[in-house]
Amino acid sequence: MTPHPSSPGAKMLVALSFLLAGLILVVPLVLIFSFALREGLEVYVANIVHPNTLHAIWLTVLTALIVVPINIVVGAALAWLVTRFRFRGRQLLVSFIELPAAMSPIVAGVVYLFLYGGQGLLGPSLQAAGIQIMFTPLAIVLVSLFVTAPYAARELIPLMSQQGTEDEEAALSLGANGWQMFFHVTLPNISWALVYGAVLTNARVMGEFGAVSVVSGAIRGQTNTLPLQINLLFNDFNVTGAFAAASTLTLIAVVTLIIKSVLEARRHA
Repeated sequence: MTPHPSSPGAKMLVALSFLLAGLILVVPLVLIFSFALREGLEVYVANIVHPNTLHAIWLTVLTALIVVPINIVVGAALAWLVTRFRFRGRQLLVSFIELPAAMSPIVAGVVYLFLYGGQGLLGPSLQAAGIQIMFTPLAIVLVSLFVTAPYAARELIPLMSQQGTEDEEAALSLGANGWQMFFHVTLPNISWALVYGAVLTNARVMGEFGAVSVVSGAIRGQTNTLPLQINLLFNDFNVTGAFAAASTLTLIAVVTLIIKSVLEARRHA
């Protein structure tokens, strides 16, 4: 059993931690919902169910549903590669995995624009083939895949490096094939790192603004995600609507954290 802090200094540190958490986390949440509801529940609901806001919610959730599983699978594969094999260029590959996290999201959006835009490197060829990428939901998915690519791998690589390969070698020596070894040995050992990677990836997808604003065109009711919709509502001086949309984004984040906490509780039960 973990002992409770008993010294005055420890108690003061705990109290200070709760105070800072309240100022940094709780107060902003209270302000978001108070501004969203300041004109009454009816106005709040009307802002939420506005067609443009509903479309922004749908597009944000759809993007996350596509991006998170893909990056989890890719992240697991990359982590497996760099922790289970030694090859020339391994450290360079690790650096490439980290690159999207070090790059400004605006720069990432501009790169995609220069690649797939009408005047970009591949844009004219794509347009000649009747394929439009920029300023469509597809562009949002592609740039979201890029900016969130490192999160799952960054959770998995340190853990898999620390765990070593003894369990997997034992499974192989007992006759397991590669898939059996992965699903019955490797996957259970990395499952919680995958959960954390999924939570981080989901949070970044839901809140991404810079890269998405470049490639989406922020077309109302077509390519607006929730962060872009919040920004447009603020620019339209619809403060209540902006905070209503922001409260929706906040609720999605809270639900994600609750699901994570429930899974953690079941893990330790």
